[in-house]
Amino acid sequence: MIELASVIRNLREELEQAVDAAEGEALRFELGAIELELSVAVERTGRAGAKVRFWVVESDVEATANRTSTQLIKLTLQPTLNGSHNPPFVSGRAGRNEQ
Repeated sequence: MIELASVIRNLREELEQAVDAAEGEALRFELGAIELELSVAVERTGRAGAKVRFWVVESDVEATANRTSTQLIKLTLQPTLNGSHNPPFVSGRAGRNEQ
């Protein structure tokens, strides 16, 4: 399982790469709302002052997920560029390791 914060951090990094790739391109796409639908497991430890943690369930750990109480959550994220009120633009160009 992956922490929800890591999923969002990785998404942010991918979007930043797409924004950088759009610089100078003739055809760009305005980045609108992003909807994520995730299966999450909630973990709460019994210690005093412990936090609740959300883990995104990966497809290859189905056996573990069946023994864990999971919930489906939907997040809508509205991307903005720091210091700008203009919508970000992205390019659809794939990297070397992508198909």
